[in-house]
Amino acid sequence: MKSILTKHELRELLNTKLSHNFGMTPETADNTCIYKALALVLRDEMTKLRKNFKDRAAAQQSKQVFYLCMEFLMGQSLKNTLFNLGLTETAKEVLAGYGIKLEKLYDEEPDAGLGNGGLGRLAACFLDGLATTGYPAMGYSIRYEYGIFRQKLVDGWQTELPDFWLPGGGIWLEQRRDRALEVHFEGRVEDSWDDTHHICRHTDYSTVTAVPYDLMVAGLDGKAISVLRLFAAEAPQGFDMAEFNSGNYMRAVEQASMAGMISKVLYPADNHPEGKSLRLRQQYFLVSAAIQDIVQNHLAQHGTLDNLPEKAAIHLNDTHPTLVVPELMRLLLDECGYDWDTAWDLVTRTVAYTNHTVMSEALECWGTGMFESMLPRIYQIVREIDNRHRHATWCATQNADMVERMAIISNGAVRMANLAVVAAHKVNGVSRLHSEILKNDLFHDFYTVTPDKFTNVTNGIAHRRWLCQANPKLSSLISSLIGDDFIKNADALEGLLKYRDDATVLEQLAQIKRDNKIRLSNVIKKQNGIPVDPDSIFDMQVKRMHEYKRQHLNALHILSQYLTIKENPNLPFTPKTYIFGAKAASGYYMAKEMIQLICYLSKMIEADEAVRDKLRVVYLEDYRVSLAECMIPAAEISEQISLAGTEASGTGNMKLMLNGAITLGTEDGANVEIHEAVGDENILIFGMREHEVTAARKAGYHPYTFYQNNADLHRALDALNSNLLGKKFDSIAQSLLNNDPYMVLADYSDYAATQARASALYAQQKEWQHMSLTNIAKAGCFAADRSIRDYANGIWDAKPVK
Repeated sequence: MKSILTKHELRELLNTKLSHNFGMTPETADNTCIYKALALVLRDEMTKLRKNFKDRAAAQQSKQVFYLCMEFLMGQSLKNTLFNLGLTETAKEVLAGYGIKLEKLYDEEPDAGLGNGGLGRLAACFLDGLATTGYPAMGYSIRYEYGIFRQKLVDGWQTELPDFWLPGGGIWLEQRRDRALEVHFEGRVEDSWDDTHHICRHTDYSTVTAVPYDLMVAGLDGKAISVLRLFAAEAPQGFDMAEFNSGNYMRAVEQASMAGMISKVLYPADNHPEGKSLRLRQQYFLVSAAIQDIVQNHLAQHGTLDNLPEKAAIHLNDTHPTLVVPELMRLLLDECGYDWDTAWDLVTRTVAYTNHTVMSEALECWGTGMFESMLPRIYQIVREIDNRHRHATWCATQNADMVERMAIISNGAVRMANLAVVAAHKVNGVSRLHSEILKNDLFHDFYTVTPDKFTNVTNGIAHRRWLCQANPKLSSLISSLIGDDFIKNADALEGLLKYRDDATVLEQLAQIKRDNKIRLSNVIKKQNGIPVDPDSIFDMQVKRMHEYKRQHLNALHILSQYLTIKENPNLPFTPKTYIFGAKAASGYYMAKEMIQLICYLSKMIEADEAVRDKLRVVYLEDYRVSLAECMIPAAEISEQISLAGTEASGTGNMKLMLNGAITLGTEDGANVEIHEAVGDENILIFGMREHEVTAARKAGYHPYTFYQNNADLHRALDALNSNLLGKKFDSIAQSLLNNDPYMVLADYSDYAATQARASALYAQQKEWQHMSLTNIAKAGCFAADRSIRDYANGIWDAKPVK
């Protein structure tokens, strides 16, 4: 890959930054200063590249994509930027001249605290894919001062601490105070008429200032740069001198403190009214600032909003940014003077919506009282959209029940998912199975009325980050076998198939995996104090902690294996290391219990000399992108065990597959498409299918029956109710026995049998490496670059800049 700077140019730029910005030389600067100076050099280069790209896009009158999401899980920027600009080796050589290893600078950068799980990581991958494929794009989110949280496990219980990422990560952000915007909350609306024109004035509102910070994301070769614009919330008047001089010291800073609360933490706990209110305030803050910014830029470039749908694609990444719809209507109606029908036509041809879940908690509903009080003008517009939608639905269906199910406001709640579906010109799921569930179940009424609105775009990952950067030895092996074309075009990985029976290649693949396992073992030893055998199977489940993802199914099986080994110490057993990484939502008690269960399992097994050389459990604290980049290349089994019909897609499954792990999973989400890609012989599928889950629920699901009829399961659940682990986990046991909402017990027997099959296959190393290579070769279709082209062609109607 061609470097955008020579070694001499980079050295001169770095020396200049050290001198001008830090007053230091390479000899006097520490690693922190050199890291920040290098980040500033890269920022300057990306600014130039961005300008060139924008000029080309303007000359070609290209459509721009605006991608709104509450989270962007960006990880670290230094490694990704150097790689995509072709500067990794150049930087290594320059730094070697200073006596510094580039890897030491990577350690200086914290993960950007802007995301949590798959939703945010997908958004981050898409910014990379948009730039690489050449589409002008800007992401919008909030600059969370303390991220979601830093996870600290105390006696296995998750404790949330602030994530102070800005001191090291803020160097990548360029403040744009000249682009600051006002966002208005509360107040009242005054209505008046000017002849036939209805005028609405929002008055007596409280104001929050949205200050933008830009983070640039380079595409491969630097030919295009995406921008992530993050808004920080501030009070217009940061300090009230009159209140201070009156002796009201707390009130003097109260307004600034309350305004700033909006951009402190991602996903504040919402198991209380204050948390719900803050979440709604965050969502409107993001949406209002983003839409104002989009409209201002569009008017500056085109002078009119009449052509907005032709020149802009506004994409809602999940339900959180749905207030885009009434906010854009507000600007068109109140600020620009459009009539309702024209404004609605512009909005509905501009906005598209991706649904990411069938989980009820993510299909947000807001109480009308809180909504109207906080956003009075927005509530008026939503109510009018609902009235018109109800009328149109009645005319189309003559079905009162259907009208109520499809309503936006119903039973004292504003249904955000319904609003998104009503307004979007396209609605997509993120795997083929998920998209079918949207049509046949979740949004079935909408699908019967507007079937052409619904489509599918299967998720994708930034394969350059998760293969070339996270697993350089594997990337080098692939380059030596099929060349470098896969770096740009992930489909080229299929060229590896001709080596799947090559003993030499399979041995090299196995050695690279072992090297990665040793690297992770060293991290585990340092972080957890557990000595892990790199020759054991590394079985990995890394994803948000949630009952539907069924980490407790995995834990139950581990507990059963422990009990079996204790009863039969001479039983042949393939050594296995189970590795977990996950954060639970701060207010999600059951998920925190599941974390503690796994940690107690680990502690119990580690204290048992008779078991720990055969079976180990590791829970790595504070799971994040940079840790995942070390973990995923070492995985051999990829646990994707959600109940069929609950996981929208998953992207961890794709990253693990790309690194040669074998999927052990249900036919859920993108597992279905992975299964189709690799074939029956290269994946380990278990459990009920989605239609079987539906049938079981309709017939009446009784989990206790499975407990009674499976001796291993019976024993493991009884152990949860005892003090075997040093603590009773009876809340988990009783949930499974009495309710089991995600049918853990129904799938347990098949899961255990499939785990045994995996251990038997692992003993046949040539066959296992054959499976591993096949998974790598077939992973190309799950690249984010492909997803972006699908969105551009099927939803955004956008063309890449040439």
